[in-house]
Amino acid sequence: MDDYRKALTVWYNHTKRDLPWRELKEPYPIWVSEVILQQTRVQQGLEYYFNFMQKYPDIESLASAPEEEVLKTWQGLGYYSRARNMQHAAKTIQREHGGIFPADYNSIKNLKGIGEYTAAAIASIAFDLPYAVVDGNVYRVLSRLFGVKTPVDSSTGKKEFYALAQMLLDRKNPGEFNQALMELGALQCLPAQPLCPGCPLSAKCHAYINQTTADYPVKSKQVKQKVRYFNYLFIHDHIRLFLEKRGDRDIWRNMYQFPLIETLQRAEPEELIGGPAWQAILGNQQFTLEAIYPEKVHLLTHQRLHIRFYSVRGEGIRASDRLISIPLERISGYPVPKPIAFFLSEVGH
Repeated sequence: MDDYRKALTVWYNHTKRDLPWRELKEPYPIWVSEVILQQTRVQQGLEYYFNFMQKYPDIESLASAPEEEVLKTWQGLGYYSRARNMQHAAKTIQREHGGIFPADYNSIKNLKGIGEYTAAAIASIAFDLPYAVVDGNVYRVLSRLFGVKTPVDSSTGKKEFYALAQMLLDRKNPGEFNQALMELGALQCLPAQPLCPGCPLSAKCHAYINQTTADYPVKSKQVKQKVRYFNYLFIHDHIRLFLEKRGDRDIWRNMYQFPLIETLQRAEPEELIGGPAWQAILGNQQFTLEAIYPEKVHLLTHQRLHIRFYSVRGEGIRASDRLISIPLERISGYPVPKPIAFFLSEVGH
């Protein structure tokens, strides 16, 4: 295993990307970067990282911020529960650890929203503790390198890959080695077209030697997507628009959206306009239907959303128990789901 470790570390020190959280061995920025990069590529994630760190440079500022403000800062990344979990964890650190990020693996893992992967990354990189990280990049590298055909999405596979990563880990320098292994997956051992000739481990790689890189990693499960149909009413007048707050048991929890009519199947405009759900929102108020926008599909991990926007102008529409009225220019201060943010940018708000 020493040959693997040495070759990988030498490659990493010559090839690694210059990333801001690598400059300091501090747990807080490492934590923030790991959570952001779980859902976006590094290039896109950098802007979100800088914005988040500028807004919340330390645990105290994150713990004390209003939740809506945190969600607004997170907007565009998706998986908003991760932002809520980070804030919950920050409050726990303030309350139970005196505002100091815990320096042992179990205490880190006990924080809300931090699983085995993130705990291992923080523990090894910030505190030099010997815990291997196993993410999608690591699964791919190890499965190809050693020819492991156990499905990575099975409980057996997860245990097998973790044991293999732990065996391969450089215990003298676990943080650097973990980053090197992840970096290899991100830059060389790509999913579709791996750059094998430049890989420091290609001479020992089972998949490269046998020309079977496309066969790894093995997965056993197909993600079944739930299909939903969202019809949003962009209700506005010259100076105001109307929003409602989502509930706490669904996607985009507690975020703001245009009044929503969700249907079990695709609803044609003539079915929807003036129907019971429409009247439940607008009542008998006078309105002008300005535009019906083409349906767009928005993909989430386990859901496929078919979304259509209706632009409704009404001079006499009022706020209600369901609807809040806000000035048009204040919409940027509200956390909204990505499809609504895209729509607002398209119509110039």
